[in-house]
Amino acid sequence: MDRQKQYLPAWYFIWGKTDKHGLSRRGGGPAWNPLLAHVLDTAACAGELWGRLLSPGVRARFAEAFGAGDQPTARKVVMLLAALHDLGKGSGCFLHQFGTHHRDDAQLRGPAREDWERLARKAGLPLSDAPGSRPQARHEHITAAHLPRFLGCPGEDCGGTGECARGLHAAAALLGGHHGHIPDLDTIDSALGAVIIDGWEPIHRGLVQEAAELIGVDLAALPALVAPVRPSVLPLFTGLVVLADWLASDQDHFTYRTLDRPAPHWWRASQRKALRSVKALRLGTWTPHHADWPELFPDTTTPRPFQRATMRAMPASGPAMVVVESDTGSGKTRLAMWCAHYLAVTCGYQGQYLAMPTRAATTQAANEYRKFIPHSLGTRQQANLALVDSAAEGMGIVHQLLEAARLPQQARFDRLEPSITDTLTSDRTEALGRAVLSPWYLRRCLGVVSGFAVGTVDQVVLAAQASRHWMVRLLGLAVKTVIIDEAHAYELFQQEMLAATVEWLADAGASVVVLSATLPVSVRHSLVNAWCAGQRVEPKDDGRLGPITVVDQHGSITHAAPELSDEEREASRLRTRLDLLPDPGPAVLVHRLLREASGGGITVVIRNRAEEAVALHTAVLGQAEQLGWRLGWREDEIMLLHEGFLGRHRLPLEETLVNLVGLGPKGTRNPRRPTRLLVIADQVVEQSVDIDFDRLYTDLAPIDLLIQRRGRLHRHRVNDAGRPAWCAEPQLTVLWRPDVDGLPIVEPPAPDGDQQPGNLDGLVYAPYALAATWRVLTERADAEGVVRLVTPDHNSPLIEAVYAPTGVGSTGIRTTGIGTTGIGTSGVGTGPLAALLQRTWDAWQRALKDGDAEAGARSFRPYVGPHHVAVTVSSLVSGRDQGEGEEGGMAGLRALTRLGNPTIEALALYRQDSGSLTYDPEGHARADLHRNHSGEAARLRQQQDFLLNTLAVPGYWFTDDFTDETPLPAPATWPVSEHRGLRDHHVLLFDRFGSCVSGPRRLSYDPVTGLSR
Repeated sequence: MDRQKQYLPAWYFIWGKTDKHGLSRRGGGPAWNPLLAHVLDTAACAGELWGRLLSPGVRARFAEAFGAGDQPTARKVVMLLAALHDLGKGSGCFLHQFGTHHRDDAQLRGPAREDWERLARKAGLPLSDAPGSRPQARHEHITAAHLPRFLGCPGEDCGGTGECARGLHAAAALLGGHHGHIPDLDTIDSALGAVIIDGWEPIHRGLVQEAAELIGVDLAALPALVAPVRPSVLPLFTGLVVLADWLASDQDHFTYRTLDRPAPHWWRASQRKALRSVKALRLGTWTPHHADWPELFPDTTTPRPFQRATMRAMPASGPAMVVVESDTGSGKTRLAMWCAHYLAVTCGYQGQYLAMPTRAATTQAANEYRKFIPHSLGTRQQANLALVDSAAEGMGIVHQLLEAARLPQQARFDRLEPSITDTLTSDRTEALGRAVLSPWYLRRCLGVVSGFAVGTVDQVVLAAQASRHWMVRLLGLAVKTVIIDEAHAYELFQQEMLAATVEWLADAGASVVVLSATLPVSVRHSLVNAWCAGQRVEPKDDGRLGPITVVDQHGSITHAAPELSDEEREASRLRTRLDLLPDPGPAVLVHRLLREASGGGITVVIRNRAEEAVALHTAVLGQAEQLGWRLGWREDEIMLLHEGFLGRHRLPLEETLVNLVGLGPKGTRNPRRPTRLLVIADQVVEQSVDIDFDRLYTDLAPIDLLIQRRGRLHRHRVNDAGRPAWCAEPQLTVLWRPDVDGLPIVEPPAPDGDQQPGNLDGLVYAPYALAATWRVLTERADAEGVVRLVTPDHNSPLIEAVYAPTGVGSTGIRTTGIGTTGIGTSGVGTGPLAALLQRTWDAWQRALKDGDAEAGARSFRPYVGPHHVAVTVSSLVSGRDQGEGEEGGMAGLRALTRLGNPTIEALALYRQDSGSLTYDPEGHARADLHRNHSGEAARLRQQQDFLLNTLAVPGYWFTDDFTDETPLPAPATWPVSEHRGLRDHHVLLFDRFGSCVSGPRRLSYDPVTGLSR
């Protein structure tokens, strides 16, 4: 063997990876893998990803950037560039790390290192005897600094006398970002001195030349071919390299090579292993055929009129943005699925990502996809459906999808980090068997790469921010249709960030579908303008009106409306009696609720804050019997539901509620629908939950959210015949708090101790939106104080009256008529109402300006400035200060998904008298406190239990300047658990009576009422 090795070139002895986990040696393999082997593995993976992951639009953009328009050439060039991402490992900075990692065992630290170093020195690697004798640099930065020289750049900085090949330098800098952050020029320049160029240049050139020959790339042509100019190519290329690197680093598919085989043998093996790897991940499995509506949704064989109108308006080819504004419960989500399927057929996309406003809404949406996938797959057998959430491993549906994927040939691949082996059982229905999940997609950032994925809008927001591996998120979204559901539900900062991502997606050739029941015109315009900016076209509106907006790749805007007969139009209208009621307080309100529902009916009260819901629930329980509810009244007919519950208590409540007041089988009346039910909740019932109430009370909220909440009232007409006579007509009561002038109290208490009354709802919603909503509804009320609300006719005029008043001046808000539907307003003069509106408007505008500034500072845009100049690599740099996306980073620089005080998630455990920790107050479920598990089933159970025992603590509880409450101590000051398995969590310890005994001791938890302070 040594005789054979002495004839090998020096670059064969550059190690790329060492056997930290012992997998190679346990199988009889070597202790280290040559860098050239990883180079070839990565090239092969990049080649497979080109054909199986990238959409035709992205491939065309890559062809422009790396092949002068020729796709086969570009594919090989991309394979070579991706292969060379670790070239900087050929340096003393990196090679001296052999055996120094904290996970390295004694063999790696001793004999294995000695053996490698002996061979390396004998082969001629210029290893320094003093590792610290030269400047230190990370290997990816050394790649960025030196690779252009070896790819043929003729510029002076690369030792030549010609003009710099800027495309090669741009590509090298992008390769320097394969660990998550694209380096800046200073970092790259500092890495130049980390390598003795005279000693290493022939070795690097030899490795590059051998890789190029095996892959089939003419190095002499590279300077003219590599010209990444289009902005979206820059992050998408880096994202592709990252994915190829991660795949090629999987030791279950890519074994370490031995030096007794020639490189062509390695290359052939790399190609076989890469194909097997991507097949195991089911990449490229969605090749849909044209399908009519009944084929995709066999339980609703005929699309509704607005669905048909959207289908007719879709472009015949090319990407599109589709904005659908339709009332709640009208079938928008299914329409979006149809649009995504259609666009996959016409544009060749590799999947769909559905972005939801909240984590709670993702499970129901995922269940919809489980039904949809079998009908959409065509001839393919299975496709991955990922739930993109940091807590996905604890979700029941994820376990079922993992189990469905557990085929015998899949077992080895499932050991990828973090590996999951599911031990749960479930009925393997046909639908479940078609929608599966490989555990690979549970890794950070990879859920969005799955063919089908459902998650929160946070992933879309993070895709345009400088956080680690942001380019992987963007790549995962750019090859599919992105559906943004409940677009009205996002705060203004998120809307700005969404616009940034939409611009990137448009530039990359993706498509976007936006769904909303109550979308302000300004938000629609912002998203449409972002789409057109990404397409580098001016918007061209057809001038028509309609709730459906379709924008093609040329900027042509088509508005459409359903074609309805007079009878159909009238049938589509939902008429609601809305009254504004000064909140009488819990005692009086309870009396009204219990008296009103004495004859039956299903009533919901939606409060803006969990504390108010708990207070009302307590009052209800205290008065039920006193008000004559002894006969037939059962406590389980009163339900409290809010975000302050542990998952193990909230999830059964949510499931019970949907089972009771959701639809029955195949759209029929639910046979489980109770005669009487009172639900007291916060916003958890507001979005994306298909439930139907007979009567609705709600706190004053912004007009778009009131309309959204109205969508939970008389939602399904199949239930109308069974509603009690007293609530046969939809009735919505808006509760508001009056001040001494009879105006709504909408601003939070003054932080300076001012004795003026305040409303903490002003911390949840913009006080201006609350005040303007109250004003618009008050002016709309008739002599009896009743607003005759007709949806969807009144939706847009009401929303525009609140969010787009005609003018603001020093004399107050000035308004005129707000539409042709008969909803009008009048001037408000200069009295107390005008002062309230002006004051809150000014505060709102300041907040909007701050939000715009934050979004502008944190987001990347593909085109900048008034002339929409394309960004370059130097505009996309980031570093550790920007964080991981989900966590980490420096305040003021880290990527954010929301502004304001973030909710703090904490693991809640119970300390028993014996000192043991349990998941339940009774002490029956002992907590698993191990940090590492040898068995995956145990680790999975631990993740489930931790998720079910996670509490969301409101952020303002930690900085409470608005109440007499003392702020809670910051989580960083809470005691660190002595148990290693808890050290990565904020932990709340409760005694068995529910009182917190560590950290924020003023907290308490009750399984009936939830978290309180």
